[in-house]
Amino acid sequence: MAADKVVATNRKAFHHYEVLETFEAGLVLRGTEVKSLRESQVNFKDCYAAVDNDEVWLIGCYISPYHHGSDANHDPERRRKLLLHRREIARLVGKVAERGLTLIPLRLYFKAGRAKIELGLARGKKLHDKRASLREREAKREMAKEARARQRA
Repeated sequence: MAADKVVATNRKAFHHYEVLETFEAGLVLRGTEVKSLRESQVNFKDCYAAVDNDEVWLIGCYISPYHHGSDANHDPERRRKLLLHRREIARLVGKVAERGLTLIPLRLYFKAGRAKIELGLARGKKLHDKRASLREREAKREMAKEARARQRA
């Protein structure tokens, strides 16, 4: 079986948020959107998912207009419906409302020819949390550097 073709990743997500759980969802797209995605023309900046009337929507995701498209090209910032099971949606509604969590996209990819998005159920980090994460990452990097130096000697 072929590997997933990753179109885009949200690299800042793990810096700004603490991701607690991940979900895979399908996307409802138009033809020119799919063609733009295959060319990796997507931007996740200020993008999130929200639940509205028992449906999950991707809001703020910018998919560039297809450059070979006609005047019937898609709107780059339209709301896109996400396909999840009803049980998953009910679970998400409870967690988002109860704990003040948010849904953020982590990566967008093609799986067996279908566009999929990986959503993260996340809690926003405070400034001191971000600093602690940076310190931990720096400490791990230093330990790995020391271990490599010892192996060489």
